[in-house]
Amino acid sequence: MDGARKNIRDRFGEDSVHSTIYTDRELFDAEMKKLFYDGWVFVGHESEVPKPNNYITRMIGREPVIMVRTREGNISVVSNRCAHRGNMLCPQHSGSSRSFSCEYHGWTFSHEGDLVGVPLPGGSHKDSSCLGLQKPAMQAEHRGFVFITFNPDAGPLDDHLGKAKDLIDRSVSLSPTGNIKLSAGWLKQRFRCNWKMLPENSTDGYHAPFTHASFLRVFAPDSQYKMLSESEDERKSKTVDWGNGHVALEHAPSYEEPLQWLGTTKEKVPDYVESMKEAYGEEEAMRKLVDGPPHSTVFPNLFLGEMNIAIFQPVSVDECVLWHTPMLLDGVSDKLNARILRQSQAAMGPASFLLADDAIISERQQVAAGGRGGWMDLSRGRNREEKREDGAIWGHISDETTNRGFWSHYREVMQA
Repeated sequence: MDGARKNIRDRFGEDSVHSTIYTDRELFDAEMKKLFYDGWVFVGHESEVPKPNNYITRMIGREPVIMVRTREGNISVVSNRCAHRGNMLCPQHSGSSRSFSCEYHGWTFSHEGDLVGVPLPGGSHKDSSCLGLQKPAMQAEHRGFVFITFNPDAGPLDDHLGKAKDLIDRSVSLSPTGNIKLSAGWLKQRFRCNWKMLPENSTDGYHAPFTHASFLRVFAPDSQYKMLSESEDERKSKTVDWGNGHVALEHAPSYEEPLQWLGTTKEKVPDYVESMKEAYGEEEAMRKLVDGPPHSTVFPNLFLGEMNIAIFQPVSVDECVLWHTPMLLDGVSDKLNARILRQSQAAMGPASFLLADDAIISERQQVAAGGRGGWMDLSRGRNREEKREDGAIWGHISDETTNRGFWSHYREVMQA
């Protein structure tokens, strides 16, 4: 790991990063350990396993895991790898099962990972308590978002999340019950680029008028996206570095009316507005309905993409997967959730403009980073950003405040 630390130092200049940070295989292996195994990472949301025996499977870095709702109603996360000969227990993305049985030799494990069944037991002489599934060192949740770490010395989840707790709270509080539902299914898009380009791009406020020019020509003039086509002086949205690698595009300053972020008005969804007032009081409800959801990366692998939730999944040094699903609201009408679903499909669905544009740019970046590579300048806006009393750094929407925030924390963790 000492070699990896030196490797990191050589990749950073003053407000600059060398593009070989996207192409170094040794560095990628170090990231899997330092960021995805030793740090806190997002696994899933409790609404994905609503009933006992429901489970989902995820990749944490290159580690396959199962998140399951136990028969007692608890959330358990265990390795998706048989403790016998290493076969994957659950190849499906989701399902329901009272236990996990390996299709190779028939070993069976409980939801908590205990070995509970071995065929032809006469040849088994080891203590079964030593042959259970591997489990994370720690597991914790915030507002239904489940996180794990394989490092017993990682510290509390609250320390890792920091201000990101407020971002998650802001998302779920758009529901009058304070709960969301990730029940619409996940879409998967494979990118031929390094995984770090996904969180970088997701909170980059500079590229939209250029990378997404066709989208803005079609949709911006009469939609909530019109702010992305404004001149530099007209733009009110901000970039924010919240610390710990959590960064955001803050669009609330651009919204003038309630529900502008959803492309509708309070008059069109009166039942939703009234339920929010009943839940939070009129003043607080109206503030939530004007500010809308966050547009934020929760380091390293979670994206709160307004009314979408996304996961960044590394595959190899030059390949990654973006998983995304609409963030549906509990306690609202099916009609309102249908609108959220349609908006998600337009922005991030298979036929959407945005992801296709981003994929092309990211893959071109990856190709250009090959060979010797070169230095990438991240100095934009350093001269005009503002550090506030709570430690957060705010910049113009086109400034690289978010990029600097992501890379600063990345460097700190990788060099620790």
